[in-house]
Amino acid sequence: MLKQLREKRAKLVAEMRGIIEKAEAEDRDLSAEEQTAFDAAKASKEDLDKRIERLEAVEGDEAALNAIVPAVSRQANIQRQGGPEAAREFETLGEFMHAVRFRPSDQRLEFVEHNPAAIDPATGDVRAEFRMDNDTSGGFMVPTQFRSTILRVQPQDALVRPRAQVIPAGSPPDASITMPALDQSGANPANMFGGMTFSWIEEGGDKPETDADLRGVTLTPHEIAGFVTVTDKLLRNWAASSTFIEGLMREGVNAAEDYAFLRGNGVTQPLGALNAGATKYINRAVANQVSYVDLVKMVAVLLMRGGTPVWSMSQSVLPQIAQMVDPEGHYIWQANAREGFAGNLLGYPVRWNNRAPALGTKGDVLLADWKYYLIKDGSGPFVAASEHVKFTSNKTVIKIFWNVDGAPWMHAPIKEENGYEVSPFVGLDIPA
Repeated sequence: MLKQLREKRAKLVAEMRGIIEKAEAEDRDLSAEEQTAFDAAKASKEDLDKRIERLEAVEGDEAALNAIVPAVSRQANIQRQGGPEAAREFETLGEFMHAVRFRPSDQRLEFVEHNPAAIDPATGDVRAEFRMDNDTSGGFMVPTQFRSTILRVQPQDALVRPRAQVIPAGSPPDASITMPALDQSGANPANMFGGMTFSWIEEGGDKPETDADLRGVTLTPHEIAGFVTVTDKLLRNWAASSTFIEGLMREGVNAAEDYAFLRGNGVTQPLGALNAGATKYINRAVANQVSYVDLVKMVAVLLMRGGTPVWSMSQSVLPQIAQMVDPEGHYIWQANAREGFAGNLLGYPVRWNNRAPALGTKGDVLLADWKYYLIKDGSGPFVAASEHVKFTSNKTVIKIFWNVDGAPWMHAPIKEENGYEVSPFVGLDIPA
């Protein structure tokens, strides 16, 4: 059944391509009839995508309950089926990792050699998308469908990526990119509009010349790598190991990125919000404590331009938040015996984040609107597997590496027209 659905999908894709190629060959846009046919094929394909995804999930669950399936017989079965996609794509991440470790000559693997001098024979250009300046070994590019799975995160899984402005890798993926940002330093109110000044003029008077001052925010994807050790027995049973390995990789990637987006120093790694010049800090009233007044002062200097600001706090702060009282002695965040703690604090969601600094240190509490944070994806992820390090233990070391950069989309807090300073990133500091 899955094979037939995939064949139908392949025919629909071919039909859509045929419509586009015909119009392009005649140097025109799609006609009304062609657009209708294209939209119908696209809708049918999207419906098939959902049906195929459901069947793949069920087959993966069924395979995980069965005994270990020998990889050789599985590959032979795929070849016997002869489906148009079966010979080109991996069905699961587990099957992909099995091939990386035990069948590196599999035609479905795309090997990437980290060779800075690699030249594209067609154009003569340096193939920057395959360039890794600090690693001379090779790896296998994670298939596109699994790349999106590894990097796909929900707000409860990662703090920054699902809320930030994410710039796709593009081509070449590891090249630097500079995003323009208004220079909002200097005296107000001109700073609010990036140096533009405004004045009232009389009828027939000369209009003043004014220019907006722009400063760039440059992002250069940096390489980050991690590794995990798994048993060869687990890798051979790729059907059962797929969910486990996928979970390890996704959680590891999320954790490494989140830590850097929050606490990175900006040198060969992203510039974290806690170390950025754009973050405005409020001195706490008492050392090693978080008070109601501290939090109110933080909200008071938050840049309020819509968005979805969230609190990020170390879990070590929880006892103080739970017992916090206002100046009249009323609990402001009293727990409910049935539903637990409230989800919001002073109107904004709370995220307990154990990647944040510990209680009493700078940045242990952060209120941030992450839509003002830029993330530039680069090439990858790639994976490589080695049996040599743990050869006597029948274990394999799997390395995953990719490129990414990030930084706030501003250089400093903003002074409003009345001189009041605000920022989308507000942290709690030690006492003055």
